[in-house]
Amino acid sequence: MTRVLVIGGSDAGISAGLRIQELDPNVRPTLVVADAYPNFSICGIPYHVSGEVPDWRALAHRTRADLETAGLGLRLNTRATRIDPFARTVTVVDHDGRHQLPYDELIIGTGAVPIRPRIEGIDTLGPADGVHLLHTMEDTFTLTDTLARQPESAVVVGAGYVGLEMVDALRARGIAVTLVETLPEVLSTVDSELGALVRAELRAHDVDVHTGTTVHRVERHAGRLRVHGSDGFIRTTDVVLVVVGVHPDTALAETAGVKLGVRGAIAVDRWMRATVDHIFAAGDCVQTYHRLLGTDTYLPLGTTAHKQGRVAGENALGAARRFAGSLGTQVVKVFDLAIARTGVRDRDAVGFRPVTHETVADDHKAYYPGSRPIHLRITGDATTGRLLGAQLVGHRDSSVHKRVDVLATAIHHGMTVSDVEDLDLSYTPPLGSPYDAVQVATHAWTQQHGD
Repeated sequence: MTRVLVIGGSDAGISAGLRIQELDPNVRPTLVVADAYPNFSICGIPYHVSGEVPDWRALAHRTRADLETAGLGLRLNTRATRIDPFARTVTVVDHDGRHQLPYDELIIGTGAVPIRPRIEGIDTLGPADGVHLLHTMEDTFTLTDTLARQPESAVVVGAGYVGLEMVDALRARGIAVTLVETLPEVLSTVDSELGALVRAELRAHDVDVHTGTTVHRVERHAGRLRVHGSDGFIRTTDVVLVVVGVHPDTALAETAGVKLGVRGAIAVDRWMRATVDHIFAAGDCVQTYHRLLGTDTYLPLGTTAHKQGRVAGENALGAARRFAGSLGTQVVKVFDLAIARTGVRDRDAVGFRPVTHETVADDHKAYYPGSRPIHLRITGDATTGRLLGAQLVGHRDSSVHKRVDVLATAIHHGMTVSDVEDLDLSYTPPLGSPYDAVQVATHAWTQQHGD
């Protein structure tokens, strides 16, 4: 019987283990999990912090009992420290000491760790002082402990997805928030024209937004925290939350001698095989094949991790399933806005002649009450007309997330921009239009740039 060892209990590791059990119930994969929280939704942390999900236990996709009933062997609070690819063993440490776990096939799903920017003070100040990074359930508990002391203000460093979600969560608790971002605009994954709409939404909810500002130092001052940044930025606050992104956690993989690839992530092929025999890897620790560009990139997304984990699990049993690739499709809610994107923007469209056109279209027929605008930026190839990317901003109730899914599907299957106009999409006046907003936007692109 094949012995499959999986390192990591988040999206990729759990998906790999469950897929193995689906395909061969006689194989009971062992999952080594560094903490006590397997299969928890890290993406749900902001909504627990906000109070919208009061019980943190609700963030578990499945309970420990569910996973064990599904045929997974769990070793919780167990840290893997070294891989011996010749003996095919993994050294782990738990409360009983150090052990060697044998494997026939190994799947690494160690995920990512928060980037610690070069800010003086954050290595000496910590949660007890009100300075937090946020990535794990333990990070969540220390933050909620701090918030239970009812701080009046917070500084959030980083205006990416997690930073914006945490700003929303902190304002929901009545905390005054200052948001600081090094780049010229918030949410750099969309074009600045759309980022400006997000900035306006933040300010409409009394968030003090500072872009083009780099935080240099955090210090204790008169029982509180003082944050210093570029161009004379100074704020005195109760809480500092640093969320400036993640990088792949490859320390364990490197002990096996695997090669690293894009942005220091584990190099894998489309079968999720690492460069050492009998080792697979998946999730936020690996590079990701970009379906449109045909190259590897780094896209630490839960949706991608789930799919890669299933591929790794299947192939660990001897199959030959290939990962279809990612388009980087994402959506985030910021107060009453939903912001979504898929594919590539002009600056990323290597090998194409990208042209982008912005359109504003109603989310449903204007004569039906409650119609709201959606801002759509469509990127297509000027030579072939192929759809390359899309960015959307609209009200949270305007089905922005499902509309970007239409466009992601079109890109996945290599459709042209004008092909989208021919799609048979649903319509009723309270919810849409005979030509949906995505078709209004693609039509505008073809009118401007041809097909």
